[in-house]
Amino acid sequence: MGHHQLDQLDEKILNMIVCNAKIPFLEIARECDVSGAAIHQRIQKLVNLGVIKGSEYVVDYSKVGYETSAYIGLFLKNPENFEEVLAALDKIPEVVECHYITGKYDLFIKLYARNNQHLLEIIHQKLQPLGLARSETLISFKEAFRRQIPISFERSDEE
Repeated sequence: MGHHQLDQLDEKILNMIVCNAKIPFLEIARECDVSGAAIHQRIQKLVNLGVIKGSEYVVDYSKVGYETSAYIGLFLKNPENFEEVLAALDKIPEVVECHYITGKYDLFIKLYARNNQHLLEIIHQKLQPLGLARSETLISFKEAFRRQIPISFERSDEE
């Protein structure tokens, strides 16, 4: 099997922590019928392999004053400046995601702003100076849902 030699126990562990990142290792161990030390070692292995990139609390940004969520497609004047633009975007705290994508944009970002006026200020004062030819902004009215996908390793009949 590929996928960094992950097995059914790894799959079960991943599905449990995806559902609840705060689940105690001992609870996972009981459910998986192994020791707490074994779970700790497995999770450490998954972290070392880069399968698990960390854990986080999900903040409802609207409840802390960031009422506007926007997705912005960026068109660069000089696409050869990708690395400099990425480094500059990384320094803008309101930008929470940045993606290389297919299609008409050079980059696609997600950001949070206090309101539409703040969004306009971010675009004019922080994004335009990065060397944008133009941008296209989509404002999200409300996040309908967000989730992680269930983990399932395909198995061949030979296993």
